[in-house]
Amino acid sequence: MTNGTRSKSQRAMRRIARLAAAAAAVTPALLAAQQATLPLLPMPASIVRGAGSFIVAAGAGISVPAGDADAEGAAQLLVAQVAGTRGLALRLTRDAAPIRFERDPAVVGAEGYRLTVDAHGIRIAAATHAGLVYGAMTLAQLLSPDGARGGAVAVPLLDIRDAPRFAWRGLMIDPARHFQPLPSLYRIVDQMAAVKLNTLHLHLTDDQGWRFEVKRYPKLTEIGAWRKGPSTGGPAPTTRVGGFYTQDELRALVRYAADRSITIVPEIDLPGHAQALVAAYPEMGVLGDRPVVSHDWGVNPYLFDPGPKGVAFVENVLDELIAVFPGSFVHLGGDEAVKDQWQRSPRVQAQMKTLGLKDENALQSWMIDTFGRYLASKGRRLIGWDEILEGGLPPSASVMSWRGEKGAVDAANQGHDVVLTPAPTLYFDSLQSDQADEPPGRLSIQTLADVYAYEPMPAGIDAAKAKHVLGAQGNAWSEYLVTPYQVQHAVFPRAAALAETTWSTAPRDFPGFVARLRPQVLRWRQGGIEVADSAFAVTYRVQGTRGDALRSGKLNVALATQVPAGTIRYTLDGSAPGARSPAYAAPLALASGATIRAAAFGDDGVAIAGARAFATDRAALLHRAASDLVACPRGALGLRVPLTSEAQGNAPVFNINLFDTCSAYPAAPLDVAKGFTVQVARLARHYGLAHEASAVREHYNVTAHGELVVLAGCQAGRKGPPDKDAPAPVVAASFPLPYPATAPTLLTFSGALPAMAGDRDLCFQFTSPVAEPYYAVADVQLKEAR
Repeated sequence: MTNGTRSKSQRAMRRIARLAAAAAAVTPALLAAQQATLPLLPMPASIVRGAGSFIVAAGAGISVPAGDADAEGAAQLLVAQVAGTRGLALRLTRDAAPIRFERDPAVVGAEGYRLTVDAHGIRIAAATHAGLVYGAMTLAQLLSPDGARGGAVAVPLLDIRDAPRFAWRGLMIDPARHFQPLPSLYRIVDQMAAVKLNTLHLHLTDDQGWRFEVKRYPKLTEIGAWRKGPSTGGPAPTTRVGGFYTQDELRALVRYAADRSITIVPEIDLPGHAQALVAAYPEMGVLGDRPVVSHDWGVNPYLFDPGPKGVAFVENVLDELIAVFPGSFVHLGGDEAVKDQWQRSPRVQAQMKTLGLKDENALQSWMIDTFGRYLASKGRRLIGWDEILEGGLPPSASVMSWRGEKGAVDAANQGHDVVLTPAPTLYFDSLQSDQADEPPGRLSIQTLADVYAYEPMPAGIDAAKAKHVLGAQGNAWSEYLVTPYQVQHAVFPRAAALAETTWSTAPRDFPGFVARLRPQVLRWRQGGIEVADSAFAVTYRVQGTRGDALRSGKLNVALATQVPAGTIRYTLDGSAPGARSPAYAAPLALASGATIRAAAFGDDGVAIAGARAFATDRAALLHRAASDLVACPRGALGLRVPLTSEAQGNAPVFNINLFDTCSAYPAAPLDVAKGFTVQVARLARHYGLAHEASAVREHYNVTAHGELVVLAGCQAGRKGPPDKDAPAPVVAASFPLPYPATAPTLLTFSGALPAMAGDRDLCFQFTSPVAEPYYAVADVQLKEAR
C-alpha cells in the first residue's frame, strides 16, 4: 500500500467514524420529527418514500464529475445554502463521497432532475445545469427540515423525480420608482433560487427614473436617474434621490443569477412612462419641452418620439441593453401610454398618415412591431404589457397580461406566448392584511391564500393553444415600497405560493403548503430576508360595536389568524404570550381595561408570528388610527402612503382616497363621546391621474385654503345605496386649514360632538383646493365628558 492510498483509507475511516457518531446523536424522536412531513417547497412532481434514512453530518463530502463546471457550481450552491440555513459544513471532494452530482441524459426536461436517497448516500442527477441547481435546492431543504440551525440531519430514503409545470416562474422588482441597492437584488436572487423561481424581471425605466447606464447617451443617468421629492406645501425638497446601475454591475448580477438558473429580463418602458428619458433628451420627446424627472406616481403624459430619430435612439439603447442581458426576452413596456401628445403633434399625425395608420393605438402597434423585428434580428424576443394588443398585436410580440386575464387569453388564442401577472392578485405591492403595522402599499388586500389559489392557466384558452402560456409572475411595484425591507416584506412569503403554483403539478393543498412554508420562512430569515408574518398574525374583532362595549363595560373579543396554523395563545395583562399561555378557544368575555397580547404557536412551542396587542380600556375603545378608518360615502380608500414619498420608515402611514379627501370613523358612540381630537397630515398631491383627473371630487372651499368639516351621521363605509330614511348628517365642526407654505405637516384639531343616540359614523371631509397639497386623517381620539 502506498502512502497516498493509506492516507485516503485513513480519511475514509475517519469520515465513517464521524457519520456513525452523528447517527448516534440523531434520537428516535428527532428522526420521527424530521421524517413526518417532507419540508419541500415547491412540492415535487413525484416522491416515492422508502423505509429508513441516511445521516448527513458536518464534514460530509460532495463529489462532482471531473471537469463539469455546472455540477461543481451546483454543489457549491448546496454547500453555501446548507451552511447558511443549517449551519452544516459540507465540502467538495474528488474522492468517493456520500453526496454525488451526476450528469444523466435520461432525466427528462430542461429543468428536470432526479434526487435519490438510499442506504449508500444521496445522488442528484440531471441533464442540464438548471436541473442540477434545482436538485441541489431540494436537497438543501431536506438538509434543513425544520429551518433551524443544528447538527446532523437524517434524510429520509426516497426517490424524487421532478420537473416544473411552467417555464416562466417570475418576480418583477421595480427600481425605477425607488432605486434598490445591488446587495438587495443579490439577496432576492438567492431566495428566488431557493424555491425554484427562475425569472427576475427588472423594471429599469419609468417617469421617475432611468436606472440602466447607456454609454452612448450618458444624460440618461446623469439627469434621468435623479429626481427631487414633491412639496407638501412649503419649499420643494432640494435633495436629489435616485441612482443607477452600471453595465458592469448588471453583468455581474446577470452572471450571479445565471449560476442560480435565473434569467434576468430587462424592461425599458416605452412609448409612455418616458418622462425621465425626455428630461434627459428633450429632442427625443414629442413637443420639444424639457420636463423634470417626475415625482408623481401614476400616469404621466410624456411619450417618446415615434419618428426615425426616436426609433434610432431606442435601437441604440437596445444594442447596449442586449450586450448586458443575454436572455431571450427584452421587455418594452407599452403600458398606460396616453396618446394625447401624439394627438397634438402635427409631425406625428403626418407620420401616421404616411404609414397609413388609422389611429394612435395603431402607431404604437407599428412601433412595437418595428422594435420586435429589430430584436429578432439580434436573436431576441420582445414582450410587453397587454396594452400592446390595442392596436393589433404584431407577430413578433409576446404579452404579459396585467389587466386581468383577457389579454393573455386573446394573445394565446392568436398564437402568441403569454405570461400571467394579473392585478390585483399577483401585484405584490398590494397589502397582505389589514394589520395596522403593514407598511405602505395598495389597499386591495391580497393574502397568501389568494396568491396560492390563483390558477396560472386561464379558462378560455383553447387546449391546443395552452402551450403558449409560459407561466406567471408576481410584481412588486415600488411607488410605495421605498426600502429593501419593504420590498422584501411585500414579496415574501407570497413568492412561495407563486413558486408552488407555477412549478408543481400536484393537487393544491393549502394546509400542506402552510406546513411546508414555515421552515422555508425560517430559511429565508437565515438568509437575511425580511419575511412578512401577516398571514399568521393574530387579529382582534370586537363582537357587536365598541359603543356596546363602552355602554355595558363588557366586551367579547374574537381572535383569529388568516391562516389556521398553530395554536393562538394569549395573555390579559399585557405581558408577552408564551408556549404555556392560555390557548384561545372562543371569544374572550372581558371587562373593559384588559390588554390582550396574542400570537400563534407551533407544536414546537415557537411563535409563528410576532405578538400583536389589543387594549380594551375606554380611551383605547374610543380611538381610531389611520388604518382603522373607512371610506366616506361615494368614496373608496385605495392606497396606504407614507408621510413623504421618500420616507424610510414603515410608519406613519395613511389610508387615502385619491379622488376625494375624506375618511370616516365608523360607528362612533355619540351617546358616549362628547368631544374629539383629530390629528391631520398634509401630504404631497403627486399623482398622475391622466384621463381620470376628471373623477377628482372638488369641494367648494369657503376659506382661503379650505376647511376640515366634521360630519356626524354620514353613513360611511356602507355597501350598497345609502339609507334614504336616515337623518341628514350634522356638521359637528369646521376648521379653516392654514397656509400650507408655513404650517407644519401634522396638525391637530379638537372640538365638541353633538348629542346623538347610538352609534353614528363620523366623516372628516377636507375642502382644500385640488391645486394645493392633500390632507389625510392620521388619528382620531374621541373623549368622554369629564
